[in-house]
Amino acid sequence: MTRAGETITGEPLLGQLSAGQRRATARLAAAFRRQDASLYLVGGAVRDLLLGRAVPDLDFTTAAPPTAIRAAASAAGATAIYSANERFATVGLELEGERIEITTFRGEPGGGLHADLAGRDFTCNAMAVVVAGASDEEPGTLLDPFDGQGDLLRRTIRGVPEPGARIADDPLRALRAVRFAADLDAVIEPETRAAIIAGCAGLARISRERIGAELTRLLLVANVATALQGLERLGLIEPILPEIVPLVRFNAEGSKDLWTHTRLVVAATPPRPVVRWAALLHDVAKPQTYSIQAGEVHFFGHEGAGARIARGLLSRLKLERETVEAVRVLIELHGRPSQYGPDWTDGAVRRLMLDTGPWRDDLLDLARADVTSARPQVRRRARERIDGLAAHCARLLAEQELAKLQSPLDGNALMALFERPPGPWIRPLKEHLRALVIDGELSPDDLAGATVEARRWMEEHEGEG
Repeated sequence: MTRAGETITGEPLLGQLSAGQRRATARLAAAFRRQDASLYLVGGAVRDLLLGRAVPDLDFTTAAPPTAIRAAASAAGATAIYSANERFATVGLELEGERIEITTFRGEPGGGLHADLAGRDFTCNAMAVVVAGASDEEPGTLLDPFDGQGDLLRRTIRGVPEPGARIADDPLRALRAVRFAADLDAVIEPETRAAIIAGCAGLARISRERIGAELTRLLLVANVATALQGLERLGLIEPILPEIVPLVRFNAEGSKDLWTHTRLVVAATPPRPVVRWAALLHDVAKPQTYSIQAGEVHFFGHEGAGARIARGLLSRLKLERETVEAVRVLIELHGRPSQYGPDWTDGAVRRLMLDTGPWRDDLLDLARADVTSARPQVRRRARERIDGLAAHCARLLAEQELAKLQSPLDGNALMALFERPPGPWIRPLKEHLRALVIDGELSPDDLAGATVEARRWMEEHEGEG
């Protein structure tokens, strides 16, 4: 474990990269050395290496300006070079099939790598690995001026010195802190936590698109229930998701705790953006549709109302239109699978499949997750209903696909081809041609091939029947 200002030499961190990443890093290192320029691997890539995780993307920093970065990238053999972020002088490139970003040192002019790391969000992201450094820096050396590795070992999310200033620089870091804490099973240390609470109002000046993208990342962490609880406890829900505040605060006679139920449902769904967003918002309209009639609690129409709220919320956060539409459909239909029973006809199931469109599996996953009863028999019966619906859908799809596997030549075409009247000779010929289609030896639309095969088959079976 390092202490502030210490380094670790000789650790094979770069050797943990994938083969393509190692090749790309070596090419860039050589190109930057030829320019007598520094290059350091930084940020989440270093954190993931220390945790033994796969590194999705490579981020580097350097003293070189963007023009020199582009020249080095070209010399290294990059297949694409583009401006990834003009504000931060970031050059994006593709090399050895890897997505890479290289940014000129941030921070105070002339401050070098230390100033760059000091301007980052949390200590676990303020580390660097030497790729092409100064003469006294050995490649592969971990530079850790703020004890980020120690905080990783202690499972602590700590702002780089002066957390309040870091949050004020970019209030979106408050959401990132919650995401990292959940993803790393860590706690946010008190000073950083206080800075988040004090600075949450600053989220109002962050673009809705950035907030939407960060929330999607947060929803995909494994410990998502804890992440959502963290948003609530730090006072972050109201400034970013005001539409769900009534759900979080809902406490009515005869009703279960909707916020606890929602977190459980989100955590029980697969980590896909559409189904996780739908799970978060599936009961968003229950507070406004709550009623008691004849002593029973009802939420009449909450599906349709919730779909409208979700569409407005996700559109405001600038999510992709397809995602917005998918979530709207899932919320509007999320109660249907639980109503499935043996009395459902093929037509009823087909209508649900058509209404659901390409998001049928997402709907079934949401429906399975939506059963959070404490009674095992209730959960078992619900699973059986939804599994029955899934099997019914699968049977209809198989029948539909099988129906497509027909002879390219129907009876009329065969009668015209052989100038013969209807008779028992047609059926075995059609079955033969259909068998070839099923076996993949003949395409369903290959009329020419079917014609040749039909003539051959008839010659071979002349006189039969």
